[in-house]
Amino acid sequence: MTDTHRPKFLGQNSALPTSPEAAVLDYVPNPRAGSLFMVRFAAPEFTSLCPVTGQPDFAHLVIDYAPGETIVESKSLKLFLGSFRNHAGFHEDVTVGIGQRLFTEMQPRWLRIGGYWYPRGGIPIDVFWQSGPVPEGLWVPDQGVQGYRGRG
Repeated sequence: MTDTHRPKFLGQNSALPTSPEAAVLDYVPNPRAGSLFMVRFAAPEFTSLCPVTGQPDFAHLVIDYAPGETIVESKSLKLFLGSFRNHAGFHEDVTVGIGQRLFTEMQPRWLRIGGYWYPRGGIPIDVFWQSGPVPEGLWVPDQGVQGYRGRG
């Protein structure tokens, strides 16, 4: 990485943003620009709030992307995801919104997100979004999160 961009949050005490809209995602130059590779972030303890009841919802998020000119700095991503703790949104809106924001701001070659939501009211909801077809030659492993099986 060059000295032209220093991460905004890395190495500093950083408060959790008050909302996803207030969260600042930080992007740094891709150290392997021009190479086709995939990056995976897993957030197995993601939380947000039900927009109707205000009760907490829990999910295991998996974000996969093939970088373009930039990569997302992981601490800023953690702060962004943490900002959903007090955010009310349906599973579909939260999952797709995270994927679309990352794709719009970072402009990777490809991005997908899987939101594996734990059941409330007896029904687990899994939400998936991707930016388009997988680039030719990109190895994309399974996200590795099994569907909810209960106590089976």
